[in-house]
Amino acid sequence: MYENKKLGFLFVLPFVLGVLGFKLFPFVMSFALGFTQYDLMDPPVFVGLDNYREIATADPLFRKSLGVTLLFAVLAVPLRVGFALFIAHVLNYKLRGINFFRAAFYLPSILGGSIATAVLWRFIFAKQGLVNLMMIKLGLEPIAWLADEHYSLWTIVLLFTWQFGSAMVIFLAALQNVSVSLYEAAEIDGASKRQQFFRITVPLITPVIFFNMIMQMVQAFQEFNGPYAITEGGPLHSTYVLALYIYDQSFRYFNLGYGAALSWVLFALVGGLSAISFWSSKYWVFYAGEKESSK
Repeated sequence: MYENKKLGFLFVLPFVLGVLGFKLFPFVMSFALGFTQYDLMDPPVFVGLDNYREIATADPLFRKSLGVTLLFAVLAVPLRVGFALFIAHVLNYKLRGINFFRAAFYLPSILGGSIATAVLWRFIFAKQGLVNLMMIKLGLEPIAWLADEHYSLWTIVLLFTWQFGSAMVIFLAALQNVSVSLYEAAEIDGASKRQQFFRITVPLITPVIFFNMIMQMVQAFQEFNGPYAITEGGPLHSTYVLALYIYDQSFRYFNLGYGAALSWVLFALVGGLSAISFWSSKYWVFYAGEKESSK
């Protein structure tokens, strides 16, 4: 028995070392570096709260990137979650060849986060790209998607929305767990498909909607590949999200102490929004059996 325990510990040791070396240690070190001035060449110099004071009072680029990040999250998260739910609802029907379409719609979530896909997206929305060529064919004026600050962020939002596969799979699993008898009873009472969806489907899968919203919100605030590869934060910092600003401060300007402080501000922001979301969930998220357990 003791030998089996030793063998079990040996199997989990690589995972534990990976978590300690690549997760926990950088997490703690970034917190410590946030109170220092560190350029990677010289030893860190302790500066106290100077980095956070500068972020709060004397860094207009931080406020700009924060605003872009918030706007991106407000636009992208509902679009991805809503589109994933819509596609999952369509793919929940039992049709011939439906498994092929489920796999096809899941594929972008595997490829979408790569730099190669972001570069492809850049060519699609270029001045002579596929989107503008289609607009010209339809008799519309082409748009400078990547050079106009009013449209550039939408290219990143559309790329983020296109990667809806993982959320779609979770929604599909939730939809398949809704009892068919509920729809049959509603149909007998004369409920339309639209009423069945909003009165039966949506309330019963609110825990899954909440889960997907939290996960997609966290991912949206960490979005980096799209803004970096497609627009490089431009034009006029219209796509300069906070993750890109942290990268520039840390690895372009070698201001790692300030970059670490920025990353902890981002961490606090995501944590705060998540806490607010969990607090608000008691007003709209329905968990099956919670009424019985409260009696």
